[in-house]
Amino acid sequence: MPAKKTVSKEMIIEAALKIVRKSGMDGLNMRTLAKECKCSTQPLYLSFKNAESIKAEVADRIFKIYLKYRDDEIARAEFPAYKATGMAYIRFAQEEKEFFKYLFMRNRAGESAGKEEADFADMKNFVSANYGLQAKAAGSLHTHMWIWVHGIAAMYATGFLDWDRQTVSDMLTEIFLALKYRIG
Repeated sequence: MPAKKTVSKEMIIEAALKIVRKSGMDGLNMRTLAKECKCSTQPLYLSFKNAESIKAEVADRIFKIYLKYRDDEIARAEFPAYKATGMAYIRFAQEEKEFFKYLFMRNRAGESAGKEEADFADMKNFVSANYGLQAKAAGSLHTHMWIWVHGIAAMYATGFLDWDRQTVSDMLTEIFLALKYRIG
């Protein structure tokens, strides 16, 4: 009778997320993961082909966590939906620093277009549809807004600043209105 599997695939992914949350994706390897799971590496290889397949699953889960931040912020309806996406992006950087760094601050040289780029394109379409801008103007406005939002988020993720939520909200409103006036 084969040995009973005591470390599930979900337990492995949760342990991997815990490691990445603390040490970044570079801190995740089979040895650290086995230690976190309190097992040998054998159960890891029973559930996953290799470390890269675990990292791919973790990357997918991190992106889903980011999308939940965005969806939850929109659902709260404290801000218009477009502004809520920026506020969520910044809050994600503030609260999930290593996840944010992995998704939005890693070296992308040689990578194909990913989910993040598709999400970026969706947001440009959202701006066009909701603010009466032609595609080119919507793309320009969203690109400028993303640079501002990403800059603030990167400063949170690296511990450079810790502004209160109202200050960030006011800044996003001011830059959005200025850009809409200039571009629109």
